[in-house]
Order: sequence, then structure tokens, then C-alpha cells
Amino acid sequence: MDTGKELIYRLYIQREEAFVRTDIKSEFSRYDAIKNGEVEKVIENFREVKKDFFKGKGTLSKNPLRNTIYHFVVAIGVISRICIKAGMTHDEAYTISDIYIQAADELKDINKIIDLLEQAQIDFATRMRNNNKNNRFSIYVRHSIDYIYDHLHEQITLTQLAENENLSPSYFSKLFAQEIGVPVKAYILSVKIKTAENMLKSSSYSISDIAFSLGFSSQSAFTAAYKKLTGKTPASFRKELDYIEPI
Repeated sequence: MDTGKELIYRLYIQREEAFVRTDIKSEFSRYDAIKNGEVEKVIENFREVKKDFFKGKGTLSKNPLRNTIYHFVVAIGVISRICIKAGMTHDEAYTISDIYIQAADELKDINKIIDLLEQAQIDFATRMRNNNKNNRFSIYVRHSIDYIYDHLHEQITLTQLAENENLSPSYFSKLFAQEIGVPVKAYILSVKIKTAENMLKSSSYSISDIAFSLGFSSQSAFTAAYKKLTGKTPASFRKELDYIEPI
């Protein structure tokens, strides 16, 4: 799709109609209130936005209802990602996002969609306020824990986690150990072994399949790590469960 001519035309029309988009700093200052958990500020901000909801917003569809839903989806997408960056877990943020987008998709009234967006913003802000109040880990460590669980199939390194948070490996290592109580390498291994134990209990995957799915270089490396942490081999653990290893 060649957007060159269309872009020139639309920019011309916008100038002729004196259309001015919402300033990005102003827009993101409202999102800051959400990620900071300032529920009252979120309500106040949306009260102002609601007076002229489409002011400064582009036309995403010529169909008014679809246009509103598209703006809804864009807003929810941005909010969920900002909240993740501020410490909300991926699963929580994206699942809440899915819930609201699916709810909006069922609505046929523009005002109800706008009301739903207000409800979603308040919901995210309330959750962020509770997260900020109750969470004892720094944002760097929370991000890293999320990353570890999302990449269990890989060989995760301390350097990789530190780079993800733009921190030096030495500083990140000290921070992680201080907050979690164990070194990064030990934590990653413990999570992988706990996951492996669940897979040994509840799946029919072979031990070698489990080893490779959790990023171990070989079945023997997995067996050694498993025995070191649990005192048993994966095979003996399965045998205790009266499980017969598939051929």
C-alpha cells in the first residue's frame, strides 16, 4: 500500500479544516495518572475528555460506531502496555485488555463504549494503586521475574536480564539477590525445576522432551540439576507416582 499521496492529501485536508491532534505530552500525562494509580485524577481527567471525546482524535473509520471501537482498542492497548512497564504482570494486563475489548465489541451504542473506556481506565488505575501499595519488589525485579516465566524454554542469563532493564550485571545481580533472597541463577533453576515437576506429574511428555522444553542442553544436564535440587532423579520421581515412562 502506497501511502505517499494519501498522506499528502489528508495532511492538506487537516490543515484546511484546522484539525489539531491531541498533544502527545498531554495524552501521556493522562496515562501517567493511570500507571501511578491516581484513581481520582483518572476520573477527573476523563470527565474533561468526555466533554468532547473525539476532539484531537483522527478518523479511523467512516462508520461512527466502528471509529469509536477502534479508538477504544488503541487506548486500551496503550494503557495495558504502560501498566506492564510500570510493574503490572503481562498476564494480568493483557487479560484485562482482552476482557474490555471483547465487551466493547458487543456494544452498539457509542456513549456506552465511551463509558466502558472510563470504567477500564479506573479499573487499571485501581489495580496499579493496589500493586504499588502491596508489591515489595522493585520494578526491575518484577519485570525480570515475568521475563523468566515467559522464557523458560530458553537458557536465560544474568547479563540478558540486566540488559533488558538497562542495568549493569553487577548491580542487577545484587538487587535481585537482595529482594528475592537467592542469586539470579539459583532462582531461574528453581523455577525450571518446579515447572518440570509439574510436567512430570501432569503430562505424558518424556523426560528428554521436558529437559529440552525448559532450555536444558541435554537430558543428563536436566537430571543432574533436578537431583541437586530435589534429591531425586526425574525418573525416580515418576516411578514414585507409579508412572510408566513412554517408550
